[in-house]
Amino acid sequence: MFLFLAVVLGLVVIGQTVSWLNRVPAVMNYFGTIMVVVVVRELGPLIAALLVLARIGTAHVVELGTARAMGEIEALEALGIDPVHYFVVPRVIGLSVGIFSLTVYLILGALVSGYVWVFIQDVPLRPGEYFGQLAGALSGMDFALLATKTVLFGFIIAIVTCYHGLAQPLRLEEVSFATVRAVAQSVIACLLLDALFIVIYLTF
Repeated sequence: MFLFLAVVLGLVVIGQTVSWLNRVPAVMNYFGTIMVVVVVRELGPLIAALLVLARIGTAHVVELGTARAMGEIEALEALGIDPVHYFVVPRVIGLSVGIFSLTVYLILGALVSGYVWVFIQDVPLRPGEYFGQLAGALSGMDFALLATKTVLFGFIIAIVTCYHGLAQPLRLEEVSFATVRAVAQSVIACLLLDALFIVIYLTF
């Protein structure tokens, strides 16, 4: 799924760029910059986070909500096991590392597929020039903010989904409503965090 989306993302960004700006010869000097700004800084991390939320975050709410409704959380507490350390901490670590890794995978795929679409559309841009533009557009701050943003996405999604799964003694029929609330709040939180990073990029 991530590979497919990487190919589509490269097509969307490069395809639209070429179709609208192919009459401007100087645009060939900015393909790498466009890919860095659109894919590396914005769409790559956000799309990866939303996909993980849809696939893993919802499963967390269902699993933990069902465990709460079935009394499994109370049973763990009776045995002296802290549900937060048992359920939440591994999920926070796993989602933070997972979203970072999948974001890197998605971005690399999109950057490569971007050049494939450039080549298909007969744009006279050599691979060395394209990847040179990418290297020139990237900075140390891009790598630092990319890692920070993706880890924070994972942290937010894990905390919100685990909270809605464990926060109250749900009945089984309430698990679906808790899942909807968790997804909505996670999406809003991720978008607000992304907006904050846009401000940071513009500031520096």
